[in-house]
Amino acid sequence: MSSVNTAIQLITREQAASSATGLATGASTCSPALARGPWDYDLAEALAGVPAYGPGASVADVAPASTPRQGQLPEEYKLASDAELDLRIRAAKAALGDRAVVLGHFYQRDEVIEYADFVGDSFQLANAALTRPDAEAIIFCGVHFMAETADILSRPDQAVILPNLAAGCSMADMADIDSVTECWEQLEELFGTEPDADGRVPVIPVTYMNSSAALKGFCGEHGGIVCTSSNAATVLEWAFERGQRVLFFPDQHLGRNTAKAMGVPLEQMPMWNPRKDLGGNNEQTLLDSRVILWHGFCSVHKRFNVGQIEKARAEFPGVQVIVHPECPMEVVDAADSAGSTDFIRKAIAGATEPTTFAIGTEINMVNRLAAEYPQHTIFCLDPVICPCSTMYRIHPGYLAWVLEALVRGEAVNRITVADDVAAPAKVALERMLAARP
Repeated sequence: MSSVNTAIQLITREQAASSATGLATGASTCSPALARGPWDYDLAEALAGVPAYGPGASVADVAPASTPRQGQLPEEYKLASDAELDLRIRAAKAALGDRAVVLGHFYQRDEVIEYADFVGDSFQLANAALTRPDAEAIIFCGVHFMAETADILSRPDQAVILPNLAAGCSMADMADIDSVTECWEQLEELFGTEPDADGRVPVIPVTYMNSSAALKGFCGEHGGIVCTSSNAATVLEWAFERGQRVLFFPDQHLGRNTAKAMGVPLEQMPMWNPRKDLGGNNEQTLLDSRVILWHGFCSVHKRFNVGQIEKARAEFPGVQVIVHPECPMEVVDAADSAGSTDFIRKAIAGATEPTTFAIGTEINMVNRLAAEYPQHTIFCLDPVICPCSTMYRIHPGYLAWVLEALVRGEAVNRITVADDVAAPAKVALERMLAARP
């Protein structure tokens, strides 16, 4: 099965031909710009002076002014053929040996994943880095918050490198330290700070792994914790033992879906809009709350809808629909099951009979599962090929560039978290590591 990138190139060429001939093509992408090299976006942002997430699922999301930008990739890497980049990457990895480890997130393009020493979700990859204590450099093929987490958990002398600094996360950017701090101050003024008769404080902050190091540090400083999509329920149980309610950010959907499955009524899960006083709520609604949800979301998982599920069931009777808990609640409710990327992978790996699976998560992972398990019929619920905008900004050209720099003794694109942020963030992350489902 061809990679997502190969499919995008073919579709783009077919669309160009069809516009000339008037003959329509079947497959589609959400942006023809996906066929271009990510360095084109770097240049466009530099010329415009405004950061952006690039083409893909997050193209419509507004990137904050503080979004990291990638400088221009040297011309030799832009012009190199796939075969040349392959030779250069493999040669650099061989020269570095155990001194460097390459981590690849599930959502990366196949052309990057093939060079990864470990493949997994952000939590798994952060742990994987800890298994290579002799590595001088950790090349994290993912997005910015993942590299920050790896830097917090790794040794001070290990360099964590993000091949393209513009690989951020629109969801993570939807909650910033200033907005969360302002929210917290309003909640403290309303709830007070004194614990109840059972010793539970008025509110516990919980941040999803998909957040900045600053927000993880905020949780560490305020008695809170980090969660992943795998252990969100366990983390909420931990929080409810210590607090009367939870402030959950930045992903509203993971918070809502998890708390609902635990029996928390929807009316006790108000939304906090950081642009409004009291998040757009009245005092009594917040006082009656159990989980206060931040107004954030993943643009990849927001693309999935109930209509897609209904279509899959009509076309494939008996189909098993599995979606990620970052999907909207009505999608999770309509699916057969919902879980983390690792949950999805294990569900397919554990199917003993040929099965048809409709998956609601990022297309690169779905495509890879379809290739890995050909005995099953596996397809993405969203028929439009629309990868994660920021994950797609990692390209073999950037990987070759950072690896060859390491061979020369240079650590380009190093991600470092300041000690005053890293220390409390590590506290929150260690609480997460102890909260095993």
